[in-house]
This record gives sequence, C-alpha cells and structure tokens, in this order.
Amino acid sequence: MIFLGNEYTLKSFKNKNDAEDLLKKSRNRIDEIDNELFNLICQRTSFAVDIALAKDYLGIPIYDKEREDAIHAKIECLSEKNDIDSDIMNQIVDMLTTLSKNKQNKILRRNVDGQY
Repeated sequence: MIFLGNEYTLKSFKNKNDAEDLLKKSRNRIDEIDNELFNLICQRTSFAVDIALAKDYLGIPIYDKEREDAIHAKIECLSEKNDIDSDIMNQIVDMLTTLSKNKQNKILRRNVDGQY
C-alpha cells in the first residue's frame, strides 16, 4: 500500500525486486518518521517546564481532568476521521501526558498526586 494523504492505494509488483525495494523504502521512511516523532515528543515534553511554573504560580494541581478530557475528545475525532484505532491512540496520549506530568512533578518536587 502507498499512503496518499488520508488514503491508501494497493501497490502491485512486477517482480520480487519491486517488492523488496518498496519494503526497504518504506522501512527507511518509518525510521525517519520515528526520529521525527521522538523529536516532537521531546519538544512536547519540554513545555512541561512552562506549564509547571504557570500551574505553581496559579496554585492549581498538575492533573487537569478537563484538559485531558478535551485532548481525548480531540483524539477520538482525529482517530475516526483517519480510520485509526482510537484505543491505541488514547493509550499513546496517556503516555505523553504521563511524561509531561512526571516532568512537572519533578520540576515542582510534588508527590505522585500533584499535591504538595
């Protein structure tokens, strides 16, 4: 299959070399995307510093149910629109928010539930 925007097209092969070439190119692109994802996750997590300091100043807890619910609602819509498993995408978002909350806790030296 070849990804074209939000759509896939089936790829037919003339011979074994065509299939091997597509496999190699696809795996190389996946490796590139993995590197991009890692960099984006690092960038996303770096905002935990600003968020932690703002939350501390405002006297609000690290865990923000309303914000997390909004993120999950957005992920549900995006998953449906792109025909991707929303349960897995929500698990990924949970891991990302855990990274952020852990960093915020570390910055503010709070305990696990985000309280002093």
